[in-house]
Amino acid sequence: MTSSAVRATNTPATAHEVVVPSVRRRGTRVRRLLHSGRATVGVVLLIIFVVTAGFPEQVAPWDPSFQELSRRIQPPTWISGDPTYVLGGDQLGRDLWSRIVHGARASLLIGLTAVVLSACAGIALGLVAGYFGGMLDGAIMALAEVQLAFPFVLLAITIVSVASPTTTTLIVVLALSAWVVYARLTRARVLSIREQEFMEAARALGAGAPRIIIRHVLPQLTGPLIVVATLELGRIIVLESTLSFLGLGVQAPTISWGVILADGRQYVATGWWISAFSGLAVALAVFAVNTVGDWLTEEIDPTLRMP
Repeated sequence: MTSSAVRATNTPATAHEVVVPSVRRRGTRVRRLLHSGRATVGVVLLIIFVVTAGFPEQVAPWDPSFQELSRRIQPPTWISGDPTYVLGGDQLGRDLWSRIVHGARASLLIGLTAVVLSACAGIALGLVAGYFGGMLDGAIMALAEVQLAFPFVLLAITIVSVASPTTTTLIVVLALSAWVVYARLTRARVLSIREQEFMEAARALGAGAPRIIIRHVLPQLTGPLIVVATLELGRIIVLESTLSFLGLGVQAPTISWGVILADGRQYVATGWWISAFSGLAVALAVFAVNTVGDWLTEEIDPTLRMP
């Protein structure tokens, strides 16, 4: 081998050579996303919901609280022929489209807040249980098993009976319903990597438990936890709508999809569109979130990808 060939072999990769594979990987993921029609629809729907929740005043044509009794239980435009209320009016003559648009903010914000709180609590408890083990592990997992054995609706009713049915109470209840998922997943992953060689090397170099957990354990949990959080968001949205429908969640005058569903339950025969379109909003949001979660699962674990 010539000296020039040796120099070429030992020359470090240029910035262009390092960046191009990363760009190609991102491009490949975008192509896979566009190739999957279901995932593309989910991403588009999710973007629409985020924009709608972020800027409801620009999307909704009416004030969601504005009442006009002459349009009480007004059918949608394609039935009534009146273009004023596209999706019709509710029992107080309020524009249903505007109420659904404004309800997206409360439903999505409550869902995101509950997911963040439950993830933080569950990950912290799972790390403690998996890394330190012993009595802490037994106590945390016993608490998780007790909660899993207790029906969630009864738990929600119990908490709301003690506290007042406010948005804060609802977020706490929803967070309590989900922390177990993160705790069990985190514990299982930590147990699988706790005794690996790189962990032993970190301990031999004198790294303490906090440093090992932050620098070596958490990075390996990021992918699976993001997927779980995405899928849990859809479940939380449904739970929020369910509790608000039962009167245990968001309270008027705050608007959420569950509140609109509750408003329309007495008018199913004469104003079916009130419940139908608010329920459709919940279904589309959950479909979008779950579809994106499925796509992320396949990206993180290629063995699950369909051929």
